[in-house]
Amino acid sequence: MAKKIILMSSDTQVSRADAAAFLRQLADKLESGSVSLIQGEQEVVLEIPAQVQLEIEAEEKPKKGGAKRQLEIKIEWITGPGGEPQEKLELG
Repeated sequence: MAKKIILMSSDTQVSRADAAAFLRQLADKLESGSVSLIQGEQEVVLEIPAQVQLEIEAEEKPKKGGAKRQLEIKIEWITGPGGEPQEKLELG
């Protein structure tokens, strides 16, 4: 099995408004078919195909005095023939 290569990684705390603004900008770039990620001097350009796999996961982990919640959004594609699409998830 091939070794996973991390092209870029970021884990920063931002305001809810800043997170929403970033996601809006990302959505626009995704729709255009090209996403450039820039961090300092490093830049990664991702060419996005017309069909992608969209994975949404919401989870909760119990913590002392409460719970930690997480909303994970993953967009994947294979640089070759893809698989069968799953049923579409919608926002409510």
